[in-house]
Order: sequence, then structure tokens, then C-alpha cells
Amino acid sequence: MAGRSKSRSQPPQFDEVGKQASRRVKTPLQVQREPALQRIAGDAVSLRNWEEPDSEFRNQSKARAIVDCGWGRVIFGHTFANPEAVARALSEEREGARDLALYLRDPHLVLAAAPHELFLDPSHTYRLRLDTLKGDAVPSDVRIRRARWKKDAAAMRRLFMARHMVPVPEEKVLASVDSDTIFFLVAEQRSNRRIIGTVTGIDHQGAFRDPEQGSSLWTLAVDPQAQIPGIGQALVTHLAHHFAQRGRAFMDLSVLAENTGAIRLYEKLGFNRVPVFCVKRRHNPINEPLYTPAHSDETFNPYARIIIDVARRRGIGIEAIDPGQGYFALTYGGRRIVCRESLSELTTAVAMSRCADKTVTSRLWRQAGLKVPAQQMTGNQADNYNFLKRHQRVVVKPVDGEQGQGISVDVRSREALDQAITQARAIDARVILEEFVSGDDLRILVINGEVVAAALRRPASIIGDGTSDCRTLIEKQSRRRAAATGGESTIPLDGDTLACLKAAGLDWQAVPAAGREVAVRRTANLHTGGTIHDCTDRLSHRLAKVAIRAAEILAIPVVGLDMMVADPSRSDYRLIEANERPGLANHEPQPTAERFVDLLFPHTTAGAPP
Repeated sequence: MAGRSKSRSQPPQFDEVGKQASRRVKTPLQVQREPALQRIAGDAVSLRNWEEPDSEFRNQSKARAIVDCGWGRVIFGHTFANPEAVARALSEEREGARDLALYLRDPHLVLAAAPHELFLDPSHTYRLRLDTLKGDAVPSDVRIRRARWKKDAAAMRRLFMARHMVPVPEEKVLASVDSDTIFFLVAEQRSNRRIIGTVTGIDHQGAFRDPEQGSSLWTLAVDPQAQIPGIGQALVTHLAHHFAQRGRAFMDLSVLAENTGAIRLYEKLGFNRVPVFCVKRRHNPINEPLYTPAHSDETFNPYARIIIDVARRRGIGIEAIDPGQGYFALTYGGRRIVCRESLSELTTAVAMSRCADKTVTSRLWRQAGLKVPAQQMTGNQADNYNFLKRHQRVVVKPVDGEQGQGISVDVRSREALDQAITQARAIDARVILEEFVSGDDLRILVINGEVVAAALRRPASIIGDGTSDCRTLIEKQSRRRAAATGGESTIPLDGDTLACLKAAGLDWQAVPAAGREVAVRRTANLHTGGTIHDCTDRLSHRLAKVAIRAAEILAIPVVGLDMMVADPSRSDYRLIEANERPGLANHEPQPTAERFVDLLFPHTTAGAPP
């Protein structure tokens, strides 16, 4: 194929069922592509939105082409007879879907056909010529394949929910396995079989017998918890190579103009902006932020904004009190409730103080018969050393602290103990020594006496690529975590991180082997780069009952409970602490914010949009 690099890390194998793609596009496909490439150079119907399609295009293409992608329909505007027909097609959007029309002739006339119903999407369209492709590099621990099974569809749903995108129904994914029009791809991590990315492709030849031999990319989503870099880029280039092997001349995509990070990636990969416009329907709550003025709550952090977004969709009034600190008021009818993120006026001062003092929390749970690790307040040096001697491995933390500040985990020596106590006292003069409990860090969210979500929290780690040093890998992972959490999660380049590297026999300049995973933090706190993985469906009945009982003891309506467990599906546990202001974001696909608003305004539940 002209312009393709001879060097590549792996061939563009698309499907796992024995169809190995060749390293070069065969000459017949090059011949098939030639007329289409000439069109791209200047007279492509898909780019000339002010002219009628020529007779060749009309005669060869299918009229009124629409492809249902599950999340909505893609309406190919240049296959419709007139702008009014496009507007009518958009008006048939089903509830909960997100239709769009692309390749419009006279987009302003499409809007004029239904001005109160339609709007021009604030997005750019980019095109990649498939005769200029370079290598199809896929990370060594990743396999990209077609989605085929129910577990693939479930994983795709999880990714779409995590990215606040409309999910694709399972039946749509399974029905497309042998389709020549729509392709659902997934990126699977080889080491654990976890799906960490997905992308959708439409072959325009299959959709409407496109004389231009086009294709398009849709719904790219990467797991915000993924630690392997380059997943999004790999999915894009892999799909492009797949369409090139099918003889397509170009691949288009639509991206919001404000998504500058994605635009930089696409331009880096060789995409060029083209004059193609997109129109969507107004009467759709999913699209509302795209055509309405920005709200004053745009400056709230993700933990406040997730609540505000749900409340606004229910018609609840929003009053921004102090966005920087997460304070807002919700009003509906005669009821007004002030919140600081998930901490509301429904939580009493007594309940809040019980959570704030970790010694009180632990004592109340112990008295009620729940399992907690041994604890003591720091005393003189001899007392501290005796506690260490009894338990061999300890945790040191301030009595009143949050976001993992001042906490040292798995302290084993006297020297490390003294240093950890000094560090904790920088946060609170009162410091706790606690028995170290091995296992997984489990967060259970209880709202109004019910378990709403459960997630395993894992400390930040990096995965070597064989060429980058530890500092570079940490900085890259930190940028990904910040992007995935609205800036809430980053990995500090501090002494604790260096200590983790040294424990693994590394330092800032060391280059880990490709595929080697290295822990760079000891605590599984989101704010220091930790990741969170939903396990609600695997939570044992016993642990759910313990969580509900723990919340009852504290008399608190909303709480995040931290436990150490061997496995969330088993019954053994140790309760660690309670957070009176738990983050409701990052628990997708669980409806955490919805249940919180249900608690505050129960009479709005029945009419709440999905």
C-alpha cells in the first residue's frame, strides 16, 4: 500500500477467527481506491456541502442511508433528497438515543427546516487518508479484536458509562458480529483478559455503497483506570488499518471542538480537518450541554458536579455558594438543602464528628462487635516501639485527615516508624498506630441504609515499556489519571513514590522491562493516583450487611466505608474507617448521584430521566 511503513510492531490482524490480514494492501484494492482518492483531492461529494451530489454518486449510492449504532443512528445526509428529509429523519430519534446527521448538503437549510428542534453540533470533522497510513503499533500486552460475547458487551457498557456516553445494548453488539457495515472493536489486556478500550467503525460501502469508498470512526472510549499507555491511539490506528485492508480511501471522525487533547492526538496521527458539519436534536437531555450556555457550576469539582447534573435534569434548582470548596444549595418546591459535595445537611454534626475522629469510629464499631484492626494513640517512643514489636507491620495515620494525607502503610522498622509519625503530625498532632491488615482496599458506598456501590481501590502503579524511565512513566500515568478524574488524581513525585521505586530495586532514571508492573504508591487513594474498579455485582451478602450495620452505628445517611478484604465475594473483612463526604464520581456504572438525590428529594424520583 502506497505510503505505508515497512516496519511495524505487529500486523493489523483484525479478527481472532483465523483471518490474518496481510502486511500489504493488495493491488486490486489499490485500483479500487484510485477514483476515491482522486475525489478526496478536491471534488468529494462528502466535502462539498453547497452542491447537489453528481449523478454518478446518486446512481451508485443507496438513498436515505441510516446506520443504527445502538447509542443512536448515524444519518448520512448526502444520501437524502433534500434538507427537509434529513430534518424529518432526525425527528424520529427514539427516547434515550443520540442521533446525528453528517455530510449535510446546506446544513443551514436543515436547521431552517426545524429551527426549534435542531442545532448545529459544536464539533469538528477530521479525515484520515488511508493511503498514507504508518505502522499499526499495539502495546504488547493488548489484543484488539471484534466484540463477540456477552462479556464484551457488558465491558463496553461499563466503559461508555465511565465516559458518560450512551451505552450500546447487548443485543446490538451480538447482532453485529458478522456485519459488513458496523464494527465494534475492543482492546483486551492479555494478562488479565480485561477489556480496557472500545471503538466503533462504520464501513460506508456497506452502509450505502459509497462511491467515495469512505469509512468513519465513532465512540472511542478507554478505561479511565487503564495503566497501559496508548490504548486510544492503538484503537484508532487499528481500525484505520482494518478499513484500509477493505479497500477504503479515508476514515472520518467527529470530535467536540473543546476536546483539544483528542484533537492533538488525531492531528498527530495524520487526520486533517474537513468542512463537514453535524446536526443533532435539541429535545434530548444528553445533548443539552451542547447548545445551552455554560452554567455557573462549571467551576465545581467532579464530586459536586455529578450531583448538580442529576439534580438539574430533575428540575431541581441549583445555587452556587462556594464552587471552589464544593458548596451548593439544591431547591425544589419549598425544600432547600445545602451540600458540600456528598455531605448534606441531612448528616448531623455528631455523625460527622464520629467519622472525623478515626479512634471514635473504630471504638464504636468494636463495641458493636464488628471487626477492626488493633489501634493505639502514639505515646512515648517505648510505647510506639512495643506496638510495632507486637504487630510487626503497622499503619501510621493522623486522627483527622483525608485524601490519604499523612498516612504511611506497612511500616516495619523503628526508623521508618519515627519518620512516619513525624509525617502524620504535619497533618494532625494526634496520631494513630494501627495494625497493618493485608488484602485489597474495598470502598463500599452506603446511602439511606442501602449499599449503592462497591469498588476495589488499588495504589498507583506504572507498567514498563522497555524504553521509558520511571519518572517519565509516572508523569504519563499521572497525566492520564488527571484527565480521567477532572484533575483530582495525580501521582506525586515525592519521597513516598521514590521509596516505592527503591523497594522494587529502581529509581527515577531506571527503565523497567516491558510489561513489568511497578507499584509507585502504598496507599490506594484516588488523589495520589490510585485507581478504582467497580465490584458491586461481586460483593458478598455478608459484606453488604456489615456495611449497612456500620453506617447504622454511626447514624449517618451517606458514608463511604473502607475495608480490607481478601476477596469482595467472600465474608472476611476488617473495617478501617468511614468517610462522611465520599466521592460519588468514578463509581460508574452504579447510580451513586441518582441515589443521593433520591435521598434529598424522594418525591422527584418517579419522574427522573434515566
